[in-house]
Amino acid sequence: MESAVRFAKRCSTFINRALALSNRGGADSKEREFDMAISVAQKAQIMTDYQRVAGDTGSSEVQVALLTARINDLTGHFKEHKKDNHSRRGLLRMVSRRRKLLDYLKRTNVDSYRNLIQRLGLRK
Repeated sequence: MESAVRFAKRCSTFINRALALSNRGGADSKEREFDMAISVAQKAQIMTDYQRVAGDTGSSEVQVALLTARINDLTGHFKEHKKDNHSRRGLLRMVSRRRKLLDYLKRTNVDSYRNLIQRLGLRK
């Protein structure tokens, strides 16, 4: 019984050493940012630029604008990481979702659709 207690204490010491903060990534890991995500400030700016009324965060225009920003960021990512097929799948899902939202917007509000396409610089 006593040897089991000593073994558990020794294991917990090893686990604590392994999980210590000094073992985290390189020196710059604290400052590392996720370059594939849109920052909160960018997202807020896009929402204010494309919202219909104040506080609008879910309209088709806002969703398409946010998806376009994420798609543009990922497109830049693929210029450097050509073999990142897992992220490419996510990109294709975003493009498909944006296409569906644009089709819905075209069906329901053609003027808004044309304005949005022109503002975002998308084809069609």
